Amino acid sequence: MSVMEWPHDLLSLDDWTELPETREFHVEVVEGVLSVSPRPLLAHQWAVIRLGYWLNERLPAEYSAWSEVEVVIAEAPLTVRVPDVVVARTKVMESSPARLQAGDVRMVVEVLSEGTKRTDRVTKFSEYAEAGIDHYWIVDLDPPVSMITYRLVDEDYEDFGEHSGVAKLEFAGAELTIDLNALTTPRAQRP
Repeated sequence: MSVMEWPHDLLSLDDWTELPETREFHVEVVEGVLSVSPRPLLAHQWAVIRLGYWLNERLPAEYSAWSEVEVVIAEAPLTVRVPDVVVARTKVMESSPARLQAGDVRMVVEVLSEGTKRTDRVTKFSEYAEAGIDHYWIVDLDPPVSMITYRLVDEDYEDFGEHSGVAKLEFAGAELTIDLNALTTPRAQRP
């Protein structure tokens, strides 16, 4: 276990930027305070990689999906989230920014894991809505694999359906069909 100097004040964006990178933990900032949790289990990571790749292959060309991108939700007090999958305009992602501003993000997908379920369903739900992120999908890998999709309507998220098995979804005018069970099975999502 490595030792680092813990901050004694609420973090600013400059403070956040100066923190050492770690692959051991999942680190975010919530209202200026570090939030540290264990890295997700392999099944979670596998589902995130598959979902990100699957979305990237099927989204309209002007959008791209990326995994583990820092998103600045608010600057004062600082809140930086690192969602499992982020969808933003391709031209923004091609510029390779260090992090995205919430205004650049069209969709966030969180895959539930032990220790983050309440955060994903409650805290991030309200943060992403307040930040104006249009779509929020929450994937639950517990059998049967399911996903709840939300869309921003009048500054609040409305439930646009709970899905299991094969889900038929819409994003930016494109119809997306995803086999949710394939997120956890070998050789999944092949055409």
